[in-house]
Formats: sequence, structure tokens, C-alpha cells
Amino acid sequence: MFHRIFTAVALSAALIAPGAAGAAGASTGCPSHYVDGRAPEIRNPKLANATRELCYGVFGVMHSGITRTPLWSAENLRAENVAAAQGMKRDNDFHAESRLPRNQRAELSDYARSGFDRGHLAPNGDMPDKRSQRESFTLANMVPQDGDHNRHIWAPIEGEVRKMAKKEGQLYVITGPAFLGNNLRKVGNVLVPSHLYKVVYSPRQKMAAAWFTENRAHADIQVIPVAELERIVGIEFLPSLSQQQKERMLRLPKIKQKKQKQDRDFWSTSIK
Repeated sequence: MFHRIFTAVALSAALIAPGAAGAAGASTGCPSHYVDGRAPEIRNPKLANATRELCYGVFGVMHSGITRTPLWSAENLRAENVAAAQGMKRDNDFHAESRLPRNQRAELSDYARSGFDRGHLAPNGDMPDKRSQRESFTLANMVPQDGDHNRHIWAPIEGEVRKMAKKEGQLYVITGPAFLGNNLRKVGNVLVPSHLYKVVYSPRQKMAAAWFTENRAHADIQVIPVAELERIVGIEFLPSLSQQQKERMLRLPKIKQKKQKQDRDFWSTSIK
């Protein structure tokens, strides 16, 4: 059903800087963002090259110097942060990540006139203060995302997660891209993901599940067990959970896609 990751894609070894860190293990500099303090473990070796962990105030990122995108973002999303974020004015200060080597990071010019949105992984709408707001606009937290998908599929998913966090009190959320198939594209030097996913774990219920959807307009939205997503993507997202726990399904809300006639300017983060 799903193709092998990165097949027939020219991901040149020249993009790997000398001495760049591999990140197949679960050690992390920001354990508070992860369930039981354990970061995801990369099982597909093609994903492990030129990876760097970046820790921010309320989220963490594992960045790939090959794709020039995150492999995931992780949030310990608390109800009080969601409440504080509701009063924040959107910053829109998109910027390249200065902590990354220039030959491994995305630049604003990569997205210019690409037709793709700069799609947040850790959402701006989760950020409780000005510092975290600005941090969320680093390109290290972005992937090239279809604009209609961003506004009409992904934004409703993010909204439902915030509603769940208010109800549950706390959620662990891991969001990321998948690069599946033989026809992957680039914008500038940045690889465009074929799919996006969002893993949600409830500490109260001790259960998890994931949304999984193609990166295109009008895509179907699948809700799948975390164990299935791990097989598809090649990353063990919740290594502290047993296989049986990851096969069980947290009940996720059904997503109602926003109508296309909604104001594009409100949701758009693209540069045409």
C-alpha cells in the first residue's frame, strides 16, 4: 500500500556535512517534550544521516540536513499553554535557523514563489508567549505544505488537538513529514513531503493514535495506530510504550474540513 521511503530519490551524500551527528538513539537534550523523557528512535537508516536536535522552550525538533526539514517536532502540550496562546498575536517572523549549517538548512528563498506554504509542525497556535511564538517561526519547524491542505485539513486537526489538550489537561504530540514514493519534489533545496502525520498520546488515558494524510488538497484523513505509522515512516515515535500499547487506539475527533471559500489570507503562510 505504501511505498518504501526515499526510493529513487537523489539525496546526495554531498549534503552531509563532515562530522554531522547521527540520531538513531533516544537520548535527548529536551526530555520534557517527550513521553517518559524518551525521544523517538530512527529505525530507517536513510533518515538518520545529518540529523541535529534543536530544543526550544515548549517544543523540540529533530532536523534533517538531507531533507532540510524537521523529521519531527515534539510538544508537551498543556492546557494552560493552550489558554495562554489564545491571547497571543501572530508573529509571522519566518527566519532561517542560525544554529544549522548553511548547507543543511532551509532559507526563505527556497520557499519564495514556490506555491507551497511554510507549514508549521509545532503550531504557532500552541505557543504561550512571545519567545515561543518567535521560535515557532524558524524554518527548522517548517515543511513545504500544499496551501489548501494547510488551511482546510491541517488547521482543523491542530484545532482539535488544542480542544483535546484542554479536556485532557496534557497531551504529548509528535508531528512530522513522511517522504514516500518515487516522485518526490523539491522547492529550492527543500524536499517536499508526500504525507504529514500527527501522533497524540494522552497520559491520562495512557493511549495514543495518529492522524495521517497526503500533502495535497482534498486528501483523505486517516486515523491509524501508532504502531502502523511507525512501520510506514521508519521511526519509533513512542519507545517507552509496549507494542501492545501502540496497537491500541486513542479516540481522535473526526475532522471536518474547512470550506474552501474561507479567507485565504488568514491561514496562508505562502509566498507567491
